[in-house]
Amino acid sequence: MNSTRLDLPAAAQAAAARGWRVFPLTPGGKMPLRGFTDWEHHGTTDPDRIAAFWQRAPYNIGVACGPSGLVVIDLDMPKPGEDPPAEAARHGATCGQEVFHLLCQSRNRPYPDDTFTVRTRRGGLHLYFTAPPGVRLRNTAGSKGGLGWLIDTRAWGGQVVGPGSYVRLPDGKGPYEILRDVPPAPLPAWLTEALTPPPPPPADAPDLLAALPGHRLSRYGEAALRAEATAVADAPGGSRNTTLNRAAFNLGQLVTRGVLPEHVVTSALQAAAEVANRRVTDRTPSTARELAAVIAAGLTAGKKAQPRRMAA
Repeated sequence: MNSTRLDLPAAAQAAAARGWRVFPLTPGGKMPLRGFTDWEHHGTTDPDRIAAFWQRAPYNIGVACGPSGLVVIDLDMPKPGEDPPAEAARHGATCGQEVFHLLCQSRNRPYPDDTFTVRTRRGGLHLYFTAPPGVRLRNTAGSKGGLGWLIDTRAWGGQVVGPGSYVRLPDGKGPYEILRDVPPAPLPAWLTEALTPPPPPPADAPDLLAALPGHRLSRYGEAALRAEATAVADAPGGSRNTTLNRAAFNLGQLVTRGVLPEHVVTSALQAAAEVANRRVTDRTPSTARELAAVIAAGLTAGKKAQPRRMAA
């Protein structure tokens, strides 16, 4: 694979052209520049702002993963003197990439390398994926709540050093170079499931999934379904049908991917829409049949839609 290294202003513009929100890091470092600590809000895709800022100094490039619609899997190299844990050593794994290969094999899944890939300064890899619809993934680190030794993930609340950057730190120096220049692939469903935390128990609000037809849902599926159903139930009267249609569209994509069964989605959205329907006081409430028609139309459109990819 050919690697590509750009000058910093061009690399920042290239990342922004993909729809990724970028912000400046310290020259030669990995920390946000002073004044950009709230980088999830300060990240930008505005080419004029980027051009004006990066002409001031050779700032490295930070990519705000959550606002950019990204989940980045960071396959790291061990630090000097760091030994693998017993499980990794038993299989001969010595780095994050090898541990990730073992994880894929254990799940009988292909290694998902057909996606935008960056080689990091110490020889590790960043695998970029588009975030799944309907769930807000957070960061994970190593084996504690994550995928394994030397495997971190960055999503909401996380940032990565973007390609084109060059880091000089005591534990290693080197460039971040593009190895595979293709649009980020959708995060595989099995990885979404592995990274989705269990949904919190409902507080005072009624459990919108309590009366669903008997079906065991994955953590990802339940989290996505609960989020969309809650949005519908909480929608003001004037926006209920729009919210309902959008929820059905989003969940229709998960039906196509096998994450959720269609009859469970239909039942949950119908129940949520009827909760919202009961709050209508300024117009005649929709009938159950009318709500079902909105759901059916959204599901049909969602099932036909292609999985989202970031623009190249």
